[in-house]
Amino acid sequence: MLSAGIVGLPNVGKSTLFNAVTRTHKAQAANYPFCTIESNQGVVAVPDQRLEMLAKMSKSVRTVPAAIEFVDIAGLVAGASQGEGLGNQFLSHIREVDAIVQVVRCFESGDVHHVSGSVDPIRDIELINTELILADLGSSQKRLERLQKQVRTGDKQAKAEAALLEALIPHLNSGKPANTFEATPEEQLILRSFFLLTAKPTIFAGNVSESDLGALTAGETGRPAAQHVAAVSSYVRTHLATEAVVISAQIESELVDLSPAESAEYLSGLGVSESGVDLLIRAVFHLLGLRTYFTTGEKETRAWTIHAGDKAPAAAGVIHSDFERGFIAAETIHFDDLIRLGSFAKGREAGKLRIEGKEYVVKDGDVMEFRFNV
Repeated sequence: MLSAGIVGLPNVGKSTLFNAVTRTHKAQAANYPFCTIESNQGVVAVPDQRLEMLAKMSKSVRTVPAAIEFVDIAGLVAGASQGEGLGNQFLSHIREVDAIVQVVRCFESGDVHHVSGSVDPIRDIELINTELILADLGSSQKRLERLQKQVRTGDKQAKAEAALLEALIPHLNSGKPANTFEATPEEQLILRSFFLLTAKPTIFAGNVSESDLGALTAGETGRPAAQHVAAVSSYVRTHLATEAVVISAQIESELVDLSPAESAEYLSGLGVSESGVDLLIRAVFHLLGLRTYFTTGEKETRAWTIHAGDKAPAAAGVIHSDFERGFIAAETIHFDDLIRLGSFAKGREAGKLRIEGKEYVVKDGDVMEFRFNV
């Protein structure tokens, strides 16, 4: 199962957000630096209304959603790449996750201490990214030094790695993360073997207060929080080629103990139509390159997780290796067509239920039934 690490400076709301995402009180959240020392992990269901709609159509006994793992990682401080604070621990935990959710404080509060003394989300982003880039720079330079002996012997793989590192190191040295480095598909394969921190897909979560969230939803732009959020969105899009979502970790953590109906009513009172946590989980799922296809019947409707670009046999193998080994064909209809038509029989009549072979690339939202023989 792929995982996303929640990172950020101390006291920006990481543990509060982790509790909200995992719908637990697992992580201690308090107003002092390094409240989180050991990382917390939690498996999270991916919210997907399509699952319930299919289950209702099929009168399924149960539903099984897709899932990913979130990890709450200790706060980072300046000098982490040199071991300051919990730097070494922080960096080792980031190396273990597949994607990063960087929480950025966008709320003003005299009650919650900021380690830098003031709220400045762009400064905070640059501080964290600088530490990650410095860590990558150090590991890249050491790797290049280790390769020199193999390069002198004429090793082709070592030459390719060294050439890539010689281009990458100046990029990192200019303050740019590895995921903005332009590389060919072949170089991308080599780059992945370096396990660089800044090569991991990253999304930013602008953490705002309850009152700010309602105001932002209503379109108010005069508040400091609105200006912080706009600055973060513009900065990460322009400099880091990624996106930012707005979330109120405090509100979301308060929803943990409420029923879905109570949560919806609470959010509606703020003028918010959907939980920010739900939006974040789905964004991270796609950030990880994951997609969903479905199987449905009276016993069960299930969301299966595949990678974008997977072909039908690989999708079948997610259910059982025998399905992939003995794959014959996949009876396929897209969710939109199935719900619109109301049944597989009507989908067949309308020509929307298709027989796909081994080269079919599965689309997000496909509903499938596999034919196989072993």
